[in-house]
Formats: sequence, C-alpha cells, structure tokens
Amino acid sequence: MKLSAAEEVLMHYLWRRERAFMKDLLEAYPAPKPAPTTVATLLKRMSTKGLVGYREVGSSREYYPLIAQQAYCATHVEGLIKNFFNNSKAQFASFFTSQANLTTQELEALQQIIQAQLEQKKP
Repeated sequence: MKLSAAEEVLMHYLWRRERAFMKDLLEAYPAPKPAPTTVATLLKRMSTKGLVGYREVGSSREYYPLIAQQAYCATHVEGLIKNFFNNSKAQFASFFTSQANLTTQELEALQQIIQAQLEQKKP
C-alpha cells in the first residue's frame, strides 16, 4: 500500500478533515490549486488501492480515509527499517537519535517514552 507523493498530500488533507467533499479538499490546497480533475483522479486511484472510501450524497461524494494515518505511517517505518537498517529497530533508533540533531528536551522525552514502554513490558 504505497501512495504517490501527490496522493500522500491529498491523504493528509483527508486525514485532517476525516470526511470531506471534493470542494473541501480543493480548498485545503494552497495556491496554485490543482485542477478538480486531478484531485478526482487521485481520489479514484486511492479508492482503487483501498485507502479511501466514499458515500454518495445527492450528486456528490463524501470521501473518508479507510486507513488511519498512524497505521499508514507504521507500515512505512517498518519498510524503512527492513530495507535500510537490516530489519533492526535498534539500528534505526540509534541512527535516528544520532542523526536527527535532537535537542536535549527531545532526547529526554524519548527516554521517558522508552522507560514507559519498558515498564509495560515487565511481567
């Protein structure tokens, strides 16, 4: 389940709104806005991929995501870990924490997240 760059942009607008008509999605774009036919084509492709659903409302369609943003992101992070970090989450975490130029506050927040996860894993 891979979205093109243009589909990802549109999907982000749909995730933010949760449900939207074509006019709502077009309004979400900054200028210069894409043509309505372009957005319609993207929505059709995303629907075919099983990522977007819709319901008929009169002569319009109300679109909604069929996959949560977190689930989509998790799939891509897993692929990144598999393809670039020898399927090692520890290697990914090491790379991320050393290369992302995190502030002390951000590292401390990550440390708290890790500590909370460790506490949950204890028998």
